[in-house]
Amino acid sequence: MGATGRQADLLLSHLQSVLGDRYCLEHRIGEGGMATVFRAQDRKLNRPVALKLLQQKLRTAVGLERFQREVSIAAELAHPHIVPLFDADRTSDDQLFYTMPFLEGDTLRSRLERERQLPLADAVRIARDVADALAYAHSHGFVHRDIKPENIMFVGEHAVVTDFGIARAISAAQDEAGPPIGTPLYMSPEQTHNGPIDGRSDIYSLGCVLYEMLAGAVPLAQPTSLRAVRATVSLELEATVMQALARTPVDRFASAADFRDALAVPGAAAAAVDPRSVAVLPFVNQSGDPALEYLSDGLAEEIIGALTQVAGLRVAARTSSFSFRGKEADLAAIGARLRVATVLEGSVRKSDTELRVSARLANVADGFTLWSKHYDNASMTQVFEIEDNIARSIARELRAALTDWEGRPARPVKAYFTAPTRNLEAYDLYLQGRYQLAQRGLGLARSLELFEQAIALDPDFALAHAGLAEAYTVVAQYGLVPTALVGPRAATAAERALALGPELAEAHCARGALSMVCEWDWDRSRTALHHSVELAPTYVTARLWLAFYLVFVEGRFDAGIAQAERAVELDPLSPLAALQLGMTLLGTGRYELSVALLERARGLATDMFLPTLHLGLVYNQIGRTKDAIRMFEEALVISGRHPWTLSALAVCYASQGDTRKPRAIREELAARARHEYVQSSMLAVLAALVGEMDEAFTLLEQACEEHDGILVYAKRYPFFNVLQSDPRMGRILEGVGLR
Repeated sequence: MGATGRQADLLLSHLQSVLGDRYCLEHRIGEGGMATVFRAQDRKLNRPVALKLLQQKLRTAVGLERFQREVSIAAELAHPHIVPLFDADRTSDDQLFYTMPFLEGDTLRSRLERERQLPLADAVRIARDVADALAYAHSHGFVHRDIKPENIMFVGEHAVVTDFGIARAISAAQDEAGPPIGTPLYMSPEQTHNGPIDGRSDIYSLGCVLYEMLAGAVPLAQPTSLRAVRATVSLELEATVMQALARTPVDRFASAADFRDALAVPGAAAAAVDPRSVAVLPFVNQSGDPALEYLSDGLAEEIIGALTQVAGLRVAARTSSFSFRGKEADLAAIGARLRVATVLEGSVRKSDTELRVSARLANVADGFTLWSKHYDNASMTQVFEIEDNIARSIARELRAALTDWEGRPARPVKAYFTAPTRNLEAYDLYLQGRYQLAQRGLGLARSLELFEQAIALDPDFALAHAGLAEAYTVVAQYGLVPTALVGPRAATAAERALALGPELAEAHCARGALSMVCEWDWDRSRTALHHSVELAPTYVTARLWLAFYLVFVEGRFDAGIAQAERAVELDPLSPLAALQLGMTLLGTGRYELSVALLERARGLATDMFLPTLHLGLVYNQIGRTKDAIRMFEEALVISGRHPWTLSALAVCYASQGDTRKPRAIREELAARARHEYVQSSMLAVLAALVGEMDEAFTLLEQACEEHDGILVYAKRYPFFNVLQSDPRMGRILEGVGLR
């Protein structure tokens, strides 16, 4: 073993001796200009962490008091592209260290070492993720001071920024003189000369990183033209990078948000937007009759459905496209937000029994009309033919882009549209049912009614049967009715959907969700959910259910997160997608990373109680009990005192050593259980919280017999932490089929 290896072993041994009561040091990960990094296990919270020991030169420069103060503030940064901080302290021999989540993913440096230059779309996407993180941090008074490929990691397909632990508040950085903190190759000129800095210093550093991703080398003081190195870089993208690299701060972008948005401008980021992409906006109802909203929505919905079947075409999800309903937004803004190259917009007008439908396909980059058509004097029975015609026309217009890498057509352009039902009223009821189901709250019972009404009007409406099966599954999972009552009904609906539409992703998704939640048939669930994604890669619901299956059943964390992230990418403005990505992260123990997603879902749907409930669960896990209680109390009101919200509040009180309030909550739910259904799993948790473990496991065994819909999550959900240390929990998990 060489001297370097012996020194590393000695350092690891020494750290273990001075930190052994708090952390179990496992091995050295690497070393940089700022710190030596170790993988460790937090003994108190039983989670893996990356422990970073600051280099000697920084210990004197930073000082413990300021270091702890700034890290404690930085720890409050909650953003999906920022790796949060856990702790900052010193060892008994005055060495400074801090900890953060241990991530298995690659660093950008590792990827650059393998590839040297990245695809244009990847480079722009990574830079936008980092700029988004910086915009958030700067708005909270922090500059990073050391943006470089080593401090950019990947979680799934997204970039996250590490090492905000040595950042200094902007005001302090402007007022204090001190040694430059950062990596020379990526330092801004003002940072190199130890001058006052603000967020524009980070913009310069990110400009260096983006330049390196595109050119394969860090820029010099006078950077070589990007287009001279790589001809595929657009003039707009080169200008954006060069503005970020301006030597004088005032000549750069005024903010990281401006830099991020410049990378989203169609001309600047053309390479990052697939030309084979389209968003279908809700058609405008010009009839003045609110009752015809279903017709304008149905037109757009079905055109979306038809276009998703076109090989090679990326179609923005309905939730995201429909978020622009009634808003004044130009094509460039819509294209940037939804990351599409083309937009279809249209209108519907009805007079007596005749319709006038107008549609226009426009290019986002220049607003040029690619195709337009008016359908005059159409009858209500011709609506589906109009939808078919529009879908065909869009596919034909974009056919030049729908080619594989050799330039051959990916598939012959043909009609992909099949009317799901000829009954417009049934279709309207189905759309309403899907909306209520996606709210995951008080509207669940209403969704059942709507799907059943749609089926009554058209018994052969396969999508309505699939929706009904999924709604029954969610109703059982949420404890509104026993699984024994609705499970068979869900199975009947799912099998009917498969018989009517064996090619429908929705039918296979409903079957897979039912098999997971109510039947605990893992083989069937796995097969059905994977097949659903294969049939319709853009079907967001299937990816969300598959993410839950991969994380909570198989324990394949990275694969599950990747599915949930893809769902959010497909439907970025969907509250359900953001919620379930947050819940997926929660299930993997990545609590801090889930906060921003849950906050995002909460902002997108203020009447949905689940984001608020799960924020409370996360806050309680990371020690923010006051915030947790505030969230739970809010969720109680929104949900009408759903048993989950009461049980979660009891868990929070118990974590503070309070058993009186959990007992009161238990009495409330026990009283309700005498006249309404309350999941045995929740009653078991409450029994455990007040120390009645025998009663808790009697209830859990009952929950197993009932196929309680929440037990599929029992191995990894914070609700059940109080039970995990009891050896009897292993038998419960075996009963569910979780190993």
